[in-house]
Amino acid sequence: MTPPPAPSRPTPSSPTPSTTAPSASPAEALRGRLIVSCQAPPGDPMRDTGTLVRMALAARSGGAAAVRVNDPEVVAATVAAVDCPVIGLWKDGDSGVFITPTVRHALALVEAGAAVVAADATARPRPDGSTFAQLVEAVHAAGARVMADVSTLGEGRTAADQGADLVGTTLSGYVPGSPVQTGPDLALVTDLAGALDTPVIAEGRIATPEQAARALAAGAHSVVVGTAITAPTALTRLFVAGLTP
Repeated sequence: MTPPPAPSRPTPSSPTPSTTAPSASPAEALRGRLIVSCQAPPGDPMRDTGTLVRMALAARSGGAAAVRVNDPEVVAATVAAVDCPVIGLWKDGDSGVFITPTVRHALALVEAGAAVVAADATARPRPDGSTFAQLVEAVHAAGARVMADVSTLGEGRTAADQGADLVGTTLSGYVPGSPVQTGPDLALVTDLAGALDTPVIAEGRIATPEQAARALAAGAHSVVVGTAITAPTALTRLFVAGLTP
């Protein structure tokens, strides 16, 4: 199924094509710091552009070094409002590769102003037949950087070899072949940090400040926290379940 086109926006001036990563990097500013994922699933009352921008502003006020947001429209609004790097992604679909699945999706995020484009970098086929390496090349040529969302050490190594600027453990536990667990995959953080020169971002099921600190101790460059900070619907369900006999 062909994904819907990106929302219409003014066309920015064309960047000078390049096959190498842009010189300015947000990575050093993120070292040892928190990135907050400001997202809401379809049908959630929080899934509103203005609400998500305020969520990002609140995260920034609390000390977040960057925010991670979904959809070009939300990226553009967040970039205009928040004075920190915006990691943009575009979830299109709900199975297979659906986090920024094609080059078209990635370039729409760059056009919206994302400093970093997050994309699925697992070994699974992409819906348009392209490769992660092609996505990286296109994003770098457009002047932005790439965060590879992976589920295994092998995928992380491949993504780094293909030019990813950051490698995140985002998809561990959500892709066949990766361990299913209730907490963060700190073993994967340790393995990636030991194997790669590329900064490793710990993401996925980090629910407490103590877990975030353990991720840094395991070798993470930065830590992404989402649900535990920005998902009142999911958190309310946890409390309701805890009170239910």
